[in-house]
Amino acid sequence: MSEQQPPSYQPPQQPHGDQRYGGAPQGRPVGDGARPTATDDLSPADQRLWSTLTHLAGIFLYVVAPLVAYLVLRDRGLFVQDQTREALNFQITSVILWAVVGFLSLISFGLLSFLLLLVPLYVAVFSIVAAVKANNGERYRYPLTLRLVR
Repeated sequence: MSEQQPPSYQPPQQPHGDQRYGGAPQGRPVGDGARPTATDDLSPADQRLWSTLTHLAGIFLYVVAPLVAYLVLRDRGLFVQDQTREALNFQITSVILWAVVGFLSLISFGLLSFLLLLVPLYVAVFSIVAAVKANNGERYRYPLTLRLVR
């Protein structure tokens, strides 16, 4: 037969933050619908590395690399969150610039097509500058960039 427990007895419950049971890490909101805030899961050196790689990958993959990096790394540290967001905003701006320059080239019957050569140069130069700054641990802001992702 079973032993009766006093009426005030409640079985022990596992805290929300216990990693062993798939709970959310300590300090993050659980189940309230709010996006978790960035925690410093990555070391400062790793945050600088990922920020640098995100800026450089934008040269070749444009908006795809910063978008993936932002979605994956935004909650891993404040520095990497800031720099991946900045790279994503810059690449979105560069895609818009490609469209504008392409349209201008089209309506000018090719007279402004030389501008199509300047866009990749613009992207490469500023992405390299941003990568060097990020590697040094400095927050970089691209000039003439729309801040669409906040």
